[in-house]
Amino acid sequence: MSAIDARCRDGAPLLEDARHPELLAEVHGEWSIVESSPRSLARVFVLGDFQAALDLVNAIGAVAEEQNHHPDLALTGYRNVTVTLSTHDAGGLTMNDFVLAKAVDALAG
Repeated sequence: MSAIDARCRDGAPLLEDARHPELLAEVHGEWSIVESSPRSLARVFVLGDFQAALDLVNAIGAVAEEQNHHPDLALTGYRNVTVTLSTHDAGGLTMNDFVLAKAVDALAG
């Protein structure tokens, strides 16, 4: 059974640091925790071409809008998509970030 919820929830509380490894184990191994302010979850996707990268950005945007949890997205080098997740209201990582990471993994295949 998954520890990651199926949907993002309003007012999700900040996760305790001890939960991060457990939740990281449930998303693709290329996600990493970025020790910045605020702490975030990030992954870089390298696609075949610009159109594939743009399609992924648009698909992520649609899911993010549906979940009402919006990542930072960057398309660089014409085919590299960086997804950075953090819950700005909470000032760091919440379950919502892992929910969206799992959804992004499903989109990327």
